[in-house]
Amino acid sequence: MTTKESPWPVEETVSRLKGVLESKGIKLFAVIDHSGEAEAVGLELRDTKLVIFGNPLAGTPVMAAAPLAALDLPLKVLVWADDDQTKLSYAEPAELAARYGLTDELAGRLAAIDAVTDAVIDR
Repeated sequence: MTTKESPWPVEETVSRLKGVLESKGIKLFAVIDHSGEAEAVGLELRDTKLVIFGNPLAGTPVMAAAPLAALDLPLKVLVWADDDQTKLSYAEPAELAARYGLTDELAGRLAAIDAVTDAVIDR
């Protein structure tokens, strides 16, 4: 698992992530507001949002070669508050590649998540 620190609050970090995805032509599938859903039923949860995104041109060959990879695709980044710090967490591309026995070429298709998250937290 990779975790990076963001200098911005959760909401702004998610907004920046959306902007980076749009600028790179990567499809945003969904943002799941875990903390908002918890609040809706009277529960408390630190600010926690799951951003789901991908590129069918990159992910489809991965799923064609390893159908169970669809359990982890599209890619996901958890943006969450850890006290006063915002963090971005996601499964490492190498971890996913090993899990599904992907070739280096296919594994490389997952590596964009590192560049995307770096761009989000870059000042």
